[in-house]
Amino acid sequence: MSQKTKAVINNHRVVIIGGGFGGLYAARKLGNASVDVTLIDRRNFHLFQPLLYQVATGGLSPGDIASPLRSVLNRYKNIRVVEAQVDRIDAREKLVFAGQETYGYDSLIIATGSTHHYFGNDAWASIAPGIKTIEDALEIRRRIFETYEKAEHEIDPTLRQTLLTFVMIGGGPTGVELAGAIAELAYATLKEDFRRFDPRETKIILIEAGNRILAAYPEKLAQKARKSLEKLGVIIKTQTLVTDIHENKLIVKSPGGTEEIHAGNMIWAAGVKASQLAAIFAAETKAETDKSGRIKVMPDLSIEKHPDIFVVGDLAYFEQDGNPLPGVAPVAMQQGKYVAKVIKQRLKGKSPRSFHYLNKGNLAVIGRNSAIADLGFLELSGFPAWLIWVFVHIAYLIEYDNRVLVLIQWAWNYFTKKRGARLITGKQEIPFSPFEKSKDTAG
Repeated sequence: MSQKTKAVINNHRVVIIGGGFGGLYAARKLGNASVDVTLIDRRNFHLFQPLLYQVATGGLSPGDIASPLRSVLNRYKNIRVVEAQVDRIDAREKLVFAGQETYGYDSLIIATGSTHHYFGNDAWASIAPGIKTIEDALEIRRRIFETYEKAEHEIDPTLRQTLLTFVMIGGGPTGVELAGAIAELAYATLKEDFRRFDPRETKIILIEAGNRILAAYPEKLAQKARKSLEKLGVIIKTQTLVTDIHENKLIVKSPGGTEEIHAGNMIWAAGVKASQLAAIFAAETKAETDKSGRIKVMPDLSIEKHPDIFVVGDLAYFEQDGNPLPGVAPVAMQQGKYVAKVIKQRLKGKSPRSFHYLNKGNLAVIGRNSAIADLGFLELSGFPAWLIWVFVHIAYLIEYDNRVLVLIQWAWNYFTKKRGARLITGKQEIPFSPFEKSKDTAG
């Protein structure tokens, strides 16, 4: 066996749970180091979650934003990828139980991410799905495009208007980006596609419980984003709290009173909480958690009294300058790389500095040629911010072929205003049109 292909064998074993941004960046930083790494994920791919909304609205296909973990990591001979569901850990014996196997560790990195938070109203999930996984995005895509197919059959104007009403619940980046993308879809991409109704009848409503949308951004930029959305036709309701959700109807409360909104599609973007495994890990390690279930970590991202267990990404509660870090991809990337560095420094007998997040800026896209960028030293909006958004997202895609595919697809969409991935997959519920039924069943 050549020196190039010979696997590194070392007593120090690193187990990483989760192949998202935190876990993957930690693994890559440990690639070809003098440690044995096992990355465990229940999926066999890394997902670029910031672009899920583009899959949901037909702008990109799932394969454009997902990369097989084995392909990404195959150059590192000290890393083994395992597809399995982690059931529990034994912090005392330093064991991870996943599927039918048990994995021992000397250092453990937990990076299992977050899930939707319905604030005690989990029954709403089937009516107003969130968007965290490929399956979520494909289900939302199915609902969006099936809505327009149903509208083509619907002869009652009132029922058709309900069908064509889309409500985004949550005025953060996800809600804003979805609202803008659906507006462009309805008012530009689909406007010539149907014969019995005009897709521009679509009504898009963005609901935010706070005083303004994009609360994490400077108010000036948030106001510019609001104006851009309203120019696209999006109705924005701030200081509006969703109190109940039913099929095709939601109840909201605002300073003006209680209101019923009839809508055929509702999408949840109002909050996230720690993944289901977080409670298991916290109970095993006696770690303190916040109200969303995130695990509170030490300055080096380890768990108190468990210096060999690290938590990164959305699952970690880490305060900097008096505020918790947000659950965004750049935080997870930097934390993953930092923990890998900590492990390597400890093996050399060195004490690492505390983690410090370097905020390189926040970006949110509103629509074609429109975005906002808070770079810290500079605030931009409109086309310049949109260009930055495009190239930053291309740069952070994991594999080269994904970057090329997404760039080509975006260029095509930009010049043609088309979205090539407008496929309805999964369960279909299109009824027969009353105008077509006799013809379709004749003979």
